[in-house]
Amino acid sequence: MEEYQGLVILTTNMKNALDGAFDRRIRFTLQFSFPEPKLRVEMWRRVFPPETPTEGLDFYKLGKLNVAGGSIRNIAMNGAFLAASAGEAVMMKHLLHATKSECVKMEKLLTDVEIKGWV
Repeated sequence: MEEYQGLVILTTNMKNALDGAFDRRIRFTLQFSFPEPKLRVEMWRRVFPPETPTEGLDFYKLGKLNVAGGSIRNIAMNGAFLAASAGEAVMMKHLLHATKSECVKMEKLLTDVEIKGWV
């Protein structure tokens, strides 16, 4: 790491798990706060490319899902794959299925409040 001359960008949501010796070699650190619902709504609005067929997506309901941007991207991508394999536009039902899978992967409990009225 000391010999590399280029720029490296590292991200983690587990900074406390970094080894102290490794952490000392990092020159600059930026802290990003967890996105509030309003920002999550905007992330959901932008996560799908314009040419992605979607139907009935409720970005305000999606914004209640208490996850960060990386998980939003993962859920959107997996939901799009589910929709494509069914020959359908991306709908809330696909995102619900993808959300449940993502929460299992993250070992996160999914609350009824977060997914109320999705389907």
